[in-house]
This record gives sequence, C-alpha cells and structure tokens, in this order.
Amino acid sequence: MNQAAGTSTAMECTDRAQPASTCTPGDLMFKDFTLNQYLAETASPSPVPGGGSAAALSAALAASLTEMVAGLTVAAKAFASVAAEMQSLRERAQIIRGQLADYIQLDADAYNQVIAAYRLPKTDEEQKSRRSEAIQAALRHAARVPLEVARVSAEILAMAEKAVTRGNPNTVTDAAVAALLARSAGLAALYNVKINLASIKDRGFVRETTAEVNRLEVQIIGQEREVLGAIQLSAPEDPVAKELL
Repeated sequence: MNQAAGTSTAMECTDRAQPASTCTPGDLMFKDFTLNQYLAETASPSPVPGGGSAAALSAALAASLTEMVAGLTVAAKAFASVAAEMQSLRERAQIIRGQLADYIQLDADAYNQVIAAYRLPKTDEEQKSRRSEAIQAALRHAARVPLEVARVSAEILAMAEKAVTRGNPNTVTDAAVAALLARSAGLAALYNVKINLASIKDRGFVRETTAEVNRLEVQIIGQEREVLGAIQLSAPEDPVAKELL
C-alpha cells in the first residue's frame, strides 16, 4: 500500500477488521487508521507497514505510557514536590508521541522510495547511473528514519527511569512497560538500520552510522537494565484514600 505522507481522508469502512487499503476512498496515513485496520494492514501480504513501522508504533506507545505516568503523578496531591518535574516530562513525552506517530508512516514511505528507485529504467548507461544514485540516496534515507526512532527510544528510556523512580508508585508497572517497549522499539529500529547499511556504498556514511548503531545498542540495553533494576514492587496503597490517583 503506497501511502502519501501528509494526506488524510475520512474512513468509511463497514468491516473495521479488513485491510484499510481495501476500504478507504483515498490514501490515509497509518496513524489515522483504527487499531483493527492497522493490525489487518500489517498482517496483509503487503510489505508495509512492516517492522520499521512497528518499531515506531512501539516507541509511540512507550511515550504514551510515560506521559500517562507523569500525568497521574502531577494530578495527585501527594506528589506536589515533583509536580513541576513530572509536568515537564509529560510535555516532552507528548511531543515525542506525536513525532513517533508520524514515523510509523515515514518508515513505510522510505521503503516505498527504495522500491521505486529499484524500478527505475536501466536500459542504457545513463539510466543505470541515475538508477544507482537514486537507490543509494533512498537507502541512506531508509537508514536515517529508523535511526531516529532508535535515538528517540533511548530518550524515552531515560524518561521512563524518571517515571519509575520519581513518579506515582501506583503506576510503576506502567512505567516499566514503557521502558520495555522503548527497549524493544530501539533495538528493532537498529536492525532496520543495519539491513540498509548492508547495501550502502558510501563507506563514510556506513562507518559513521555503524558507530552510532553500536553505541545506541549498548546504551539502550544498559538503560533498560537500570530502569528495571530500580523498580520496587509492593502492594499498592488505597489510591483514592491516599489521593494517589
């Protein structure tokens, strides 16, 4: 399904579980799909949305949970001492959530650009040269998109640690899930970077990007370990009586 970035139309589907490509009057951004439509489209025999889009979605969910934990902390009178810090965390998570929702689409678009480049004519030497240049440009872009998702996932992990250690303890498992999702999203995105690097001929680009991929892998795995190590589970207090929620 070839999605056009920046386009959006109203949904008019009678069967919400069928692939959206079969029931929309025009192109629709993935972030505007219903949940069932997105799942059906992912399950369909179409290459997009694929793993890269799934990584962005997982990171967006991680940001959403972090935003929720921060919001529930701000709303509780018992945590007035960290309200300002949590409000800042909440606002940043909201921005990230919106960005990652767009990256669900951007990853699919990047894949489509690579395929379009491979389909360019190659009859003569000039066409072959243009095609090769287009393929390489598309591959570099296709590597940059998931790399940004991985970078943001690392940021979410840092935010999740604050949510775990400073946030409302009644939401500690929500913050833990945010960390787990961000870790999975980040590492998944990095795999998508690696597969594109394997076909890129620009040695300088490959060298620099590989270095960042390796650094982010170590960072993300370490961050997850720190977040989970900071979690202390105990029977929650009465959230209403203690004004915790």
